[in-house]
Amino acid sequence: MTPLIVSVSGVRGIIGESLGPVEATRFGLAFGSFLKQQDPNSVPAVAIGRDSRPSGPMICAALSAGLMAAGCRIIDLGIVTTPGTALMTRHLQCQGGVVITASHNPVQWNGIKFLRHDGIAFPADQVKQIQQRYFDQNFNPLPALDCQSTESNPDTHSVHINRTLEICDPDLIASKKFKVVLDSVNGAGCVGTAQLLEKLGCDLIHLNNQPTGIFAHTPEPTADNLAELGPQICSAGAAVGFAQDPDADRLAIIDEKGKYIGEEYTLALAAKYIFSKNPGLAAVNLSTSRMIDDLAAAAGCTVLRTPVGEAHVANAMVANNCVIGGEGNGGIIDLRVGPVRDSFVGIALILQLLAETGKTVSQLVAEIPAYHMTKTKFPCPQDQTAAVLTKVRDHYTANAQKLNAKVDTSDGIRIDLPNAWVQLRASNTEPIMRIMAESQTPQQTQSLINDIQALIKQ
Repeated sequence: MTPLIVSVSGVRGIIGESLGPVEATRFGLAFGSFLKQQDPNSVPAVAIGRDSRPSGPMICAALSAGLMAAGCRIIDLGIVTTPGTALMTRHLQCQGGVVITASHNPVQWNGIKFLRHDGIAFPADQVKQIQQRYFDQNFNPLPALDCQSTESNPDTHSVHINRTLEICDPDLIASKKFKVVLDSVNGAGCVGTAQLLEKLGCDLIHLNNQPTGIFAHTPEPTADNLAELGPQICSAGAAVGFAQDPDADRLAIIDEKGKYIGEEYTLALAAKYIFSKNPGLAAVNLSTSRMIDDLAAAAGCTVLRTPVGEAHVANAMVANNCVIGGEGNGGIIDLRVGPVRDSFVGIALILQLLAETGKTVSQLVAEIPAYHMTKTKFPCPQDQTAAVLTKVRDHYTANAQKLNAKVDTSDGIRIDLPNAWVQLRASNTEPIMRIMAESQTPQQTQSLINDIQALIKQ
């Protein structure tokens, strides 16, 4: 049995094994009790959105029961994107928000992610408080007359679309009549993304466009999982292809030739456009490609690096008033829409870049300094990750001077070399560890991966 994963990124588990109505109700009680503790005389409002997984209504009902028992009022947003839920948490002036999603995990998984009043995930110390309440069953259920109600709100898509349209020129994009192929993987992005592209005057070919939660392929938007998308773009003569993950906070791009250009280019292309209009600071995580550093340097801008995790990037952006940010997994953050990764933002900014420059996706990609990045992963129980990290850290610390390497331990282990880097870190959402490396040649990148793997095998 796969254990319930409880981390700074929230809760994830397999339905029927580690996550079900009992766990969801208790997490609802824990979160509701936490919110009530902040202001005991208040009736906290909590916005709840979910992706399209079949287990979503069950988890939502159980979670809502716990929240209501703790004295919270529920605003049920239905099947909406993660950035949409975060946006509505702020828009409706809620005291908290919850997203029921397991992101790119397969359908048997689901998860619970808690949001602050501003739509950003809670900092680690407060996450631990909520989780400790769950483990200790430290709940404060209220008497019958104090139990609260649930109401529905159908406005998420329209609010999200309107906010996104404000950061681009819809008339200019519409004048280009772009043909777009979109794969929404039968996830939460199906409805709202189609409406956005209609507003932008695009001729849409929409694959896997029913929010059933029965994913048409492995849902993470990587090259291996999107093999069928490239031929669709070529046969349609489309200008670009987009692919979302189940909760639509990540976006992958396929060029007009049907070539998967990778999630790293989503942020790079968006940053290329933003830097050209509004030079300023950017914030990205430690696993993001150096492409954005090159783009920033060319524009006279600076990049701030944070540990992996959307909340780390978002908090850095807010604190430093960054003009763009995100993560190399296809997640773009633009504070004008919201401090969360958002595939709607990615689509709007990239179409704007295409419309203004008159160039193709492949031409724009060719203008960005190229690197070779490899990402791999391997199973590793959470209780073994510390030993693995220690082994790798000790090796590179001892050899740092010989290798001319800088060792960063703020998020796993990252080793920076003069023209390359490699990182090993434990996932916050799966019982795995990830190895990521980037250099100017595929051979050097693979060599860096091989070195880490050899240390792990020891």
